[in-house]
Amino acid sequence: MTLDEVLAKLQSRFPQAGVQKVDTQPDAHLSVDAKGILEVLRFLRDELQFETLANLGGVDLLAESKLVVVYHPFSYTHKLIVPLKVTVNREVGVKVPSVCSIYKAANWLERETYDMFGIDFEGHPDLRRILLPDDWKGYPLLRDYKTPDYYNGMPIPLYFGDPPDEGKPAHGGEA
Repeated sequence: MTLDEVLAKLQSRFPQAGVQKVDTQPDAHLSVDAKGILEVLRFLRDELQFETLANLGGVDLLAESKLVVVYHPFSYTHKLIVPLKVTVNREVGVKVPSVCSIYKAANWLERETYDMFGIDFEGHPDLRRILLPDDWKGYPLLRDYKTPDYYNGMPIPLYFGDPPDEGKPAHGGEA
């Protein structure tokens, strides 16, 4: 099975999901409307034997004012990953359906994506921060995020270890 064969099956089965192939480099991906992601992933799992979700993450397209959720369902049977992308407007409280009911691996991956990008996965069984404290302000992987100088009165270091010396490269090379 190839990406084009998966695309043909998805387009014929779910014309309302807006599934399109996008020829990006180095690899093409399939674009899916947020409203159709649940049925597309369920079909991939149940009918096309994509048994697991290898990864799920976010991307901030600040210049386009968009956020992207990237899914990587994997088939052991076909030895194939189908990259799927859901693009939504970049706004506070943006919602995308949770896919935890389809792939259990999505649970913590959605929590991490929420924690870093602020994307609300609607229907998630336990959507809360996973990497940062519950009272942390903002979402650190958004491109316009400004790291605060202090958290609860403690300074936040922008580097760990000894500060780099003036005139010396930070990674031990020669100046």
